[in-house]
Amino acid sequence: MNRNKVKIEEVLASKGRVKVLKVIINSGEINLTQILHTTGLNYRTVIRHINFLVRAGLIEELRIGRARIYRPKWVDPRIKLLEELLSEY
Repeated sequence: MNRNKVKIEEVLASKGRVKVLKVIINSGEINLTQILHTTGLNYRTVIRHINFLVRAGLIEELRIGRARIYRPKWVDPRIKLLEELLSEY
């Protein structure tokens, strides 16, 4: 998947993916357990959506020991647009 070639339709195609992205954007930085708790989605679903968003270049993963922290890639202008769009809903 080419990071710059991901279409907005692909990002917004899944309600679960939108939930995960919205939680990450609104939190700034959040760990996997908090994402699971906040979204109410199961582990496999959240991991699948996170992997998609990382490959798309929209979020980044930080590993601190065994903990995984996710945050938006604020340098990507698409994140600002998505933040604005998701804040409306």
